[in-house]
Amino acid sequence: MPTDEHLAVELIGRADYGRVATSMRALPFLGCVRHLVLDGRVLLRLHRGWGYHRACVGSVVAYGSDNLGFPEPGGNLWSAQIVGRCEAIEPTAAQIALFGPAPSRVDGEPFDAVYLRVEPQFGTVHSLDDHPLPAAGTPLRSRP
Repeated sequence: MPTDEHLAVELIGRADYGRVATSMRALPFLGCVRHLVLDGRVLLRLHRGWGYHRACVGSVVAYGSDNLGFPEPGGNLWSAQIVGRCEAIEPTAAQIALFGPAPSRVDGEPFDAVYLRVEPQFGTVHSLDDHPLPAAGTPLRSRP
């Protein structure tokens, strides 16, 4: 049976986007991020122009995703979060391709990608509305 950490990473992998949380200049923030799950780690692609990557690199961050707007067949609603150390990475061309097309603009600026990796240390999973969690290994996406 998978641990909460493993199930959290697996569920996060079912979604395309999530939110990274940390603090910048002692203030908490959330950033919308495109992610991939590869080899049990969560790779993040975000806009360099926000500057959020500077607060994340070398810090412990929380990263979470859910399917609250797009329940899985059978009505499974879930929310998953990992906590771990974040580091900057230079992804391979194959990894970049897995992210899919990047937006052309973010907040009116040209999109400038920066890539990070979170090594999960803890995981939390919640199911909502009395629906059971999806079985581990179920090959479903959280969005159509």
